Amino acid sequence: MTRSIRGSRRAAVLLPGIAAAAGMLLLSGCGAGQISETANKVPSIQGVDLQAEDGRYGVRSVLIAYPGVEGYQAGDDAILNALFYNDSPDPVTVTVTSSDAREVVLTTVQAATSPSPTASPSPTGSPSPEQSPDGTPSPDGTPSPDDSPSPDDSPDATESPAGGPARIEIPPLSYVQLNTEGEQVLQLLGLNSALLAGQNITVSFDFGDGNTITSPAPVAVPLSPAPPPSPIIERHTEFEGEGGH
Repeated sequence: MTRSIRGSRRAAVLLPGIAAAAGMLLLSGCGAGQISETANKVPSIQGVDLQAEDGRYGVRSVLIAYPGVEGYQAGDDAILNALFYNDSPDPVTVTVTSSDAREVVLTTVQAATSPSPTASPSPTGSPSPEQSPDGTPSPDGTPSPDDSPSPDDSPDATESPAGGPARIEIPPLSYVQLNTEGEQVLQLLGLNSALLAGQNITVSFDFGDGNTITSPAPVAVPLSPAPPPSPIIERHTEFEGEGGH
C-alpha cells in the first residue's frame, strides 16, 4: 500500500516537467526555418539621411520624386525632397547643386507639380490687317513695321524659370522642410540622362567652411506594384477565312 502511494506521487511530480519540456520543443520546432512576416517588408519612408563631418548639419529623407512607370527622360525636370537640419548656434546657408542636371532651383510646390503651358504657334506669312502687303502705312495712320519697337525693348526671352537659386538659409538649432508636404521644394532642371525608379542622381549640399556633402539621391519607387497592361483581345468575325473554302 505504501509503495503504490509513493509511486503515484513520483508520477505526479514527473508529469508537469515532461509537459513543460514538450511545450518548449514544440515552440522551438515551430520557429525553426521560418521567416518572420516583417523581414520582407519595404519601409514606407524612402530616402537617405546624410550628416556633415562635424555633425552640426544634416540632410534627411533625400529623395527624388517617383517619375512614373516610364521614368524620367533626358531633359526632364525632377522634384528633390529633403529636410535640412542645423544643430549649431549660428544660422547657415546651404547651396544645392547636381552634376546630373543643368540647374537646381528653389520653387513652390504648385509651380513644380503643375505642367508647363505650351505656347500655341502664331500664324506666319499673312500680312497684318493694319498694313498693306508692300509695307506702306495703312490709310488709318498706323506705323509701318520700321517704326515698331526694337528687339532690345522687349523682355528677355531667356529669363530664369519661376523660383530662385537653390540657396537655403537655416536658422540656428532649427530645420527647413523642402518637400511636397510643405510649401517649397527643390527642383532639378534639365536632367542629363534618362532615369528609372530605383536609380540615383548625384546631389551636393555645401554648408560652407568646407562642409560639403555629396551623395547619390535615389529615385523613389512605388510602394505598390504597377497595374498590369490591359490584355489585347483579337476579334474574329464569321466571315474571316471563307475564301479558302
